[in-house]
Amino acid sequence: MPAEWERQAAIWFSWPHNLETWPHNLAAAQNEFVELVTMIAPTQPVFVMAAGDELQAAEERLGSISNMTLVSIPTNDAWARDYCPTFVIDSNNQLVAINWHYNAWGGKYPPFDEDQKVAKRVADYLGIQCISPGFCFEGGAIEVNDDAVLLCTRSCAFDPNRNPNVSLAQVEKLLRDHLGVRALIWLSGDAIEGDDTDGHIDQLARFTDRQTIVYAWSDDPGDLQSPGLTQNLDDLKSELNAVELGHYRLIPLPIPGPIEYCERRIPASFCNFLITNELVLVPQFGVPEDLKAIDILKPLFPTRRVIGSPSKNLSVGLGSFHCLSQQQPAI
Repeated sequence: MPAEWERQAAIWFSWPHNLETWPHNLAAAQNEFVELVTMIAPTQPVFVMAAGDELQAAEERLGSISNMTLVSIPTNDAWARDYCPTFVIDSNNQLVAINWHYNAWGGKYPPFDEDQKVAKRVADYLGIQCISPGFCFEGGAIEVNDDAVLLCTRSCAFDPNRNPNVSLAQVEKLLRDHLGVRALIWLSGDAIEGDDTDGHIDQLARFTDRQTIVYAWSDDPGDLQSPGLTQNLDDLKSELNAVELGHYRLIPLPIPGPIEYCERRIPASFCNFLITNELVLVPQFGVPEDLKAIDILKPLFPTRRVIGSPSKNLSVGLGSFHCLSQQQPAI
């Protein structure tokens, strides 16, 4: 599995349309989504999935954007990171789709029948092989660098509503076999208030290069999230030390203070940034910490433009830019 900063052929999204996900602000969330796609499309191809009436709605809002292709694939919700294929490159330099079993984060949000079919449909659209490991997982639970090192969380991989009665050895073998990783770094996980994924890594810790990791952090000792975030940092340090990977830079990326919006606690984390070929898109929540996050990330991506884009309305759906996307590596 290539790192996100390696060359991408395209990036995949789904048109936001689920009123249960955005009961009070769907139109505003769609506006932020259009802005996101508009920023990315000039620099690389973008695919957006939609079907039926939603395909027409997406065409009306996105159709004038060059380098953007609408693909007629139905979805239940917009979180493409989690149900799109995880793309890998095999020993013959061929693109392969890994089709995790998807059950909406442990069966939380039925129906999810169309989302379960997306990975295979995307593989068919691209004309590539699709492999189904039979493991319940999501793309947002996986973070890799370009040295075959994987970050993951125990709270997600071993969730009994996803994978009951699996052992660490079984899970590690499966991830090594299908993603080609040589080392696995396990964090405890679930720490962000309002997060409904049981602790996806893309809210907690991200690689920015081969040996740099930013991690979600709170400077407020009274923050209810602090114990979990501290445990994740302790895990990160001890696991890196245990596998003897050499020196890693660990850089805190402070999370915003509590954000209540549209009657929901938003699981706001700047770790949900999205890396494209030329950009790093950082979610902005309309809080003072927004600019600080950009300032921290800018020197970590010297060959890309690090820019903010509004995400407060999208995040009412309990995710942001990384959750909404899935990169397709170039071969």
